Amino acid sequence: MVNNKTLSSYCHDYLKVDTFKDYSPNGLQVEGKSDIQNIISGVSANQDLIDRAIDEKADALFVHHGFFWKGEDQRITGIKKNRIKALLANNINLFAYHLPLDAHTTVGNNIQLAQRFGIKNPKPIGDTLVWQGEVDLTLSQLSNTIKQALNRAPLVFGDDDKALKHIAWCTGGAQSYIEHAIAVGADAFITGEVSEQIPAIAKENNIAFISAGHHATERYGVQALCQHLSDKFGLKHQFVDIDNKV
Repeated sequence: MVNNKTLSSYCHDYLKVDTFKDYSPNGLQVEGKSDIQNIISGVSANQDLIDRAIDEKADALFVHHGFFWKGEDQRITGIKKNRIKALLANNINLFAYHLPLDAHTTVGNNIQLAQRFGIKNPKPIGDTLVWQGEVDLTLSQLSNTIKQALNRAPLVFGDDDKALKHIAWCTGGAQSYIEHAIAVGADAFITGEVSEQIPAIAKENNIAFISAGHHATERYGVQALCQHLSDKFGLKHQFVDIDNKV
């Protein structure tokens, strides 16, 4: 068992939250009970995930995508009211970590994805959120590796027989970061989503592009973080995957 403020402080330091300028607040977003023993992790704080946390009698819910994003309506109405009301009524703490959980070198989304894809020598590209590493695969083989790892077929742009040695990736909605992959001469770039202009940009720069799913590529950081917290503080932890085809 651990105090919610103690847990918040530990995560703040462990994930180096102060080093990021983010689009939403990182840390304890909705305060619940003081003592935490049972935690649930998931990708996004939607109603289905909150309802599961209630069913599992969770003391805290950890997510990658939480509340209070910059540019959104600040009023607590509609589905935001429903979600926050459900958390408060059941005294559940909501912790959310966005960019710090993408970038962390041990439990982050990018390093966790590299481990599942078998990428060698993974490391960030400078001070960006994009990572690079080495493989010895064709594009078709990499696509199959991703399909097996994520249990979903990725959307692939490029020649199936293209030989890949140097690849770059960034989980989530990072399609615009393809420029970082191009800059380091990567043979392929993997991310979660794709925009209309990306296939042409990839083709004209002779780089393969793979859209593997925003949700699917970001399932693993929050799991790894909560497993770390479970081991350190003796907490019960369960990951709940609310299916999302995007």
